[in-house]
Amino acid sequence: MAKKQQEKSQQTMQELMASAIELFGSNGFIQTSVAEITEHAGYAKGSFYRHWNSKDELFLIIVEQKLKRYRAKRNGKVDKAKNLEEAMHAIWDFLESIINDKNWSSIFLEFTVYSAKSETLRKLMNKSVYRLSNEIFAELVHNHMETDFPPEKIGALNTALFEGYLIHRSLGTQVLSLPDVRAAAIALALRNGAKQG
Repeated sequence: MAKKQQEKSQQTMQELMASAIELFGSNGFIQTSVAEITEHAGYAKGSFYRHWNSKDELFLIIVEQKLKRYRAKRNGKVDKAKNLEEAMHAIWDFLESIINDKNWSSIFLEFTVYSAKSETLRKLMNKSVYRLSNEIFAELVHNHMETDFPPEKIGALNTALFEGYLIHRSLGTQVLSLPDVRAAAIALALRNGAKQG
């Protein structure tokens, strides 16, 4: 009996999560309410709160799961890289996969801005499980660095370019293309992290 209840609870959780992913994707994070998530999935609001304390908590779990899948693909490519340029291309392949995941890069950007208003969320968003932190970036490229330039700075610069591109894209400016930003980010990393001529 307990096993059936546990399976039912797991199924409810998965259905609510799928509903949230769909609604966040079509309406955005802020515009989607817990009531809409539960109604769309065919459950009462109480079902949501048996699994998560808030919409924020659910969103962070979704982000963590998505990033875990992306990172699994990325890590193998970075490990096989022969130099900084190859490692940077592997990292930007990873970043492009995030951008190409339907509306999720925009929703993630929306949540990032939203989280800036809460000290608790801001601290959580700076953890590496939720974003490409400077520490993760440094870890990915440190074996390929040929200079004393701090790899954390290369990470911070690349993150700024990536997130800046997301803002430009969300605003529809169409001044920058993804290949432009990728090329600039890799050139910047090579100028600072690879021995010159």
